[in-house]
Amino acid sequence: MEIWINPACSKCRSALTLLDTEGADYTVRRYLEDVPSEDEIRGVLDRLGLEPWDITRTQEAAAKELGLKEWPRDATSRGRWITALAQHPKLIQRPIITADDGTAVVGRTDEAVRDALSR
Repeated sequence: MEIWINPACSKCRSALTLLDTEGADYTVRRYLEDVPSEDEIRGVLDRLGLEPWDITRTQEAAAKELGLKEWPRDATSRGRWITALAQHPKLIQRPIITADDGTAVVGRTDEAVRDALSR
């Protein structure tokens, strides 16, 4: 499994602690440094079963500058959202854990992290 983290994020640190406590085998991706491509974001969205606006941190300064809250949330705008996430990775909700079974979860709670571990 892989976990996308921002080391400054308390939810990310909590998820890592839980993964370590459970003895999980995982790889860390610091997605602000190793920025995911648009294709990678599409792949993670497919694994999550979510749309890009579902994993966008709309309170970030970049989101406000882009006016994301006013962007349409529909199929024709999906690519625009994905491009924004690739260009401004800080907008991506964290942590995201890709499970070994091909699914993924946004691991903001211990329950979500345990869910990824059980897959």
